[in-house]
Amino acid sequence: MRNQRERGMAAETAACRFLKLQGYEILERNFTAKTGEIDIIARQDGWLVFVEVKYRQNTAYGYPGEAVNVRKQNRIRRTAEVYLKKKGWSFAQPIRFDVVEILGKKIRVIKHAF
Repeated sequence: MRNQRERGMAAETAACRFLKLQGYEILERNFTAKTGEIDIIARQDGWLVFVEVKYRQNTAYGYPGEAVNVRKQNRIRRTAEVYLKKKGWSFAQPIRFDVVEILGKKIRVIKHAF
């Protein structure tokens, strides 16, 4: 049995593979700042996309995407601001926040999740 960190990394790797098949260009993984972490930063169809990956083996505790609550969303937004400032990128460019929900072996992308 793998530990939680290994499961998380495996889920993020699976998410990256899936996103690439959906036309995403992966720019960065695990961007970390004092405000938090963003699992995947990518581009798709002119959008800069900040992606949160959530994995659950089953629905005993709900669907994976339900774990991205308002507090987590705010943390991701603040970290996205830090990323844009660090890169010197415009806040006027189109950005969105997606969630990759992995339930067992099923993967689903929730675009514009918040």
